[in-house]
Amino acid sequence: MRSVIFAIALSLPVPAFAAGVINVKASDHSCGEIAQIIRQSKKVFVRVGFGGRSFRYPPAQCSLGDKRTTTSFRDAEGKQCILDYACVLDPASSYNFP
Repeated sequence: MRSVIFAIALSLPVPAFAAGVINVKASDHSCGEIAQIIRQSKKVFVRVGFGGRSFRYPPAQCSLGDKRTTTSFRDAEGKQCILDYACVLDPASSYNFP
């Protein structure tokens, strides 16, 4: 039974482990819809191609070791979206040193 649970856990995407995080596919929504989803849900992982970006709203709530920055991607209409509340790894943070 443990091996079945472990196999299922390994097959899930990393953002699925975090409680309360909503996965949104960028190619299914417009820029305005994605921004509204982020504001309403507070924690969102936006899938872009093979990877994605994590967003938190309000922006001051990024995790330890992360920093707030702007990020851009294409929406369902092919329009360039620029959002300013992305949380990305901060290589200068003391939380990211071994």
